[in-house]
Formats: sequence, structure tokens, C-alpha cells
Amino acid sequence: MKNSFKVPQLLLRLALGIGFLTTVSDRLGLLPADTRNIEWGAWDKFIDYTATLMPFLDRPVVNVMGGIATLFETSIGILLIIGFKTRYAAIASCMLTLTFALAMTAFLGIKAPINFAVFGTCTGSLLLSTIPVYNWSLDNLGKNAE
Repeated sequence: MKNSFKVPQLLLRLALGIGFLTTVSDRLGLLPADTRNIEWGAWDKFIDYTATLMPFLDRPVVNVMGGIATLFETSIGILLIIGFKTRYAAIASCMLTLTFALAMTAFLGIKAPINFAVFGTCTGSLLLSTIPVYNWSLDNLGKNAE
């Protein structure tokens, strides 16, 4: 079977991976403060936002959940960019962003996940998980590309 997904899968992997890492960089305050479109800019502001998505949890638990989400997003972003365990990373990305979409919709309304492009990220991740071969990836290193 001819692989017609060479460039699109690479661009989708990079877009999703960079998107995750940029979001993590924002919440950790790693982006320049004078940069436009900074959403949080600091961990505490991110945790405040996370608390709005989990109003049923105490603040210490919200801190842990924010840390877990950040760890997952960082791992998924790196795995997608380098193309290692790509299918699993894409499935994890889909499940994580679906969780975000549901929480955002439930506690902030439908516009919040739309503004953050959560639905697009979720469906793009699902699409990526169905692609048969990940060219230019560690998954495909040493294999003959079609």
C-alpha cells in the first residue's frame, strides 16, 4: 500500500507536539512576559484556571492534577515531535484533550474549548492515530519508507 500521508502526518505531529509544548511553556512562565497572547504566564495563574475546571477538588489536589496534566502534555508533545510511540501518543493526546473539552464545556461553556482549539486538537490526534506509517519518525527509523 502506498503511503500518501508522508508530509501531512509529519506536519500534524509537529503542530500537535509544538502546541502542547507551547502551552506548557506558557504556564511555566518560560515565554517572554511581553509576548502577545500569553494565557497564563505563571504556574499560579494556570492552577487558578485549572481550579475552575475542577471546582469539586481542594486546591492541593488541583495542584497535583495540574502537575499531572503538565507532565502528560510535555510527554505527549515530545513523543509526537520525535515520532516515538506515535500512535500511542496520539491516542493519549485524543483522550487528554477530550477530557479537557468535557471539563471546559461543563464548567465554562462551549466557547472555552472552541477558543482553545481543544476540539481540533482532539480530532487531529484521533486522525493521527489512524495513519499507518509515520515517516520521519523514530518509529520508522531503519524501516524502508514507501
